[in-house]
Amino acid sequence: MKAKKQVLGLTPYKPGKPIQEVKEELGLDEIIKLASNENPFGPSPKAKEAMVAASSSPEIYPDGYAARVREAVAKELGVEKEQLIFGAGSDEVILMLCRTFLTPETNTVMAAPTFSQYKHNAIVEGTEIREVPLTDGVHDLDAMLKEIDEETRIVWVCNPNNPSGTYNNEEDFLRFLKQVPKDVLVVSDEAYIEYVTAEDYPNTIELLDDYPNLMVLRTFSKAYGLAALRIGFGVASRELIRTVDPVRPPFNTTVMAHEAAIAALQDKDYVRECHEKNKQGLKEFTAFCKEEGLYYYPSQANFLLINTGISGDVVFDSMLKKGFILRSGEALGFPNCVRITVGDQEQNRKCMKALKETIEEAKTVAER
Repeated sequence: MKAKKQVLGLTPYKPGKPIQEVKEELGLDEIIKLASNENPFGPSPKAKEAMVAASSSPEIYPDGYAARVREAVAKELGVEKEQLIFGAGSDEVILMLCRTFLTPETNTVMAAPTFSQYKHNAIVEGTEIREVPLTDGVHDLDAMLKEIDEETRIVWVCNPNNPSGTYNNEEDFLRFLKQVPKDVLVVSDEAYIEYVTAEDYPNTIELLDDYPNLMVLRTFSKAYGLAALRIGFGVASRELIRTVDPVRPPFNTTVMAHEAAIAALQDKDYVRECHEKNKQGLKEFTAFCKEEGLYYYPSQANFLLINTGISGDVVFDSMLKKGFILRSGEALGFPNCVRITVGDQEQNRKCMKALKETIEEAKTVAER
């Protein structure tokens, strides 16, 4: 069979190991997974109730237009319903954008390291990829501007950035946006926005009227705790949504996802509670890093990227044997780092204790 040449040898996305698999493999009774930036507290109880209620007729296709959740999101954000496009997670919206705009004759600009699916989907489309190194973990927007030319179709800004957790402030983002040519799409990927505490974080939704070349990505997979249901969305001008919508697969989001997302969106107290618990968890992790002399990237998300000075794979393997699934920085472009999702208080403290032991063990081995 003759596949696209750019697909041959392309590595599929590798998520963190499943909990049950690790239990069976290592003979452990307890596994704490802090690898995939999931909400450790799960979804709102109201979302769970809505999910169950929506599961009564699985034989019927969902509403392909996602009318009910579309209306709820539009009201929440203060935009028109026609300004939204829904996907199986914001990942699928990324795929749709690449399918719509990228060809072998074009190029796309992104930071490095950043969320892997920008590059992955661009490779599939055969486009030229222009990567600009992060500066202290932050997007270098000025350097990214210099990479844009007449063949550039999409510029990706992951804000907060995954895997570093850092962000670009409103002043820098707006200065950047003003200089991007109007025929180049700027994607502001805001998967972790519900966890942001920075007062100068950009309000991108308010910019949509003035910048028809801007799309904002959001998801219900993180703070809303609906990762398993796979629902996210893009917000942009009506014209941009009309351009992208024809490549959206039919019935691509489910009834259960629609109803759970509506309920999750309405339970603002629960989201605020998750935000505060994450804020406290990050505070404890950063205090631990300072106490242990470990460099970390200041995070506006629900994870922390920590430089242990040891191979990320080595730390990953050691922590796995102790019952913790983390994310090695080796695969993320930060070889001596691990990315740790903020869990609940007990999980965090157990993780810090195990991480301290792992680092001490590695130092002992190195000294022999």
